[in-house]
Amino acid sequence: MRLTQGTFSFLPDLTDEQIKKQIEYAISQNWAINVEFTDDPHPRNNYWELWGLPLFDVKDAATIMYEIQSCCKAHSDIYVKVNAFDNTRGIESCVLSFIVNRPSNEPGFELVRTEDDSRNQRYCFRSYATSRQPEGSRY
Repeated sequence: MRLTQGTFSFLPDLTDEQIKKQIEYAISQNWAINVEFTDDPHPRNNYWELWGLPLFDVKDAATIMYEIQSCCKAHSDIYVKVNAFDNTRGIESCVLSFIVNRPSNEPGFELVRTEDDSRNQRYCFRSYATSRQPEGSRY
């Protein structure tokens, strides 16, 4: 299973040169950039761990590439993504988000069905990555 979240997720993994081009574009738009990582890529998990500080005023793509490569090296077997934020409307809106590192084995999700009142069925997704560990052990 291949996780499909963010821009470019249906394409093959981006090369370092392609990532750098996206970073250069984000810088040219004056977007703030950050790098995040997680072992739980559930679609509703909006709060990935932040790598370092957001890179608000960095105008050098090489600096941002260094941060991306450092994060990927430190977290080589989990998901790493890059986000770019546009603040031109007075709020930080995510305008670009793409995965730059994936685990060697993407565990996927299970569909959980529960019965509710009046025999209604409720469905949710649960990440296999989080179910492998005892509750509370990830943090």
